[in-house]
Amino acid sequence: MSWKAKLNDTKTQLKSLNGLIPDTSAAFAALGKTVKTDTALTFKEKEYVALGIAVATRCEPCIMFHVEALIRLGATRDEIGEVLATCIQMGGGPSLMYAGKALEVYDELTS
Repeated sequence: MSWKAKLNDTKTQLKSLNGLIPDTSAAFAALGKTVKTDTALTFKEKEYVALGIAVATRCEPCIMFHVEALIRLGATRDEIGEVLATCIQMGGGPSLMYAGKALEVYDELTS
């Protein structure tokens, strides 16, 4: 299955879940909104941090969403690469494996 298809499937799953637990979903969305502004860090910088956490925690759906957000924010392949290199330095072999997935997501979503 392609990353685009996986991303679409995940969005469909979340839509269904959001319909089941709307108050929880709204609360989570409100939390997310609090960090999506430029303050001491830009939103793009915060998304780099989020991608790093997604790789470190081995969360494929998180990787897809944060790569997608970074693409919308104008992140380059080289910038993504530097984030992934830092993930590998901090997380070792498991981060190396998920960094490869993250780069593949970036490449597919930008092709």
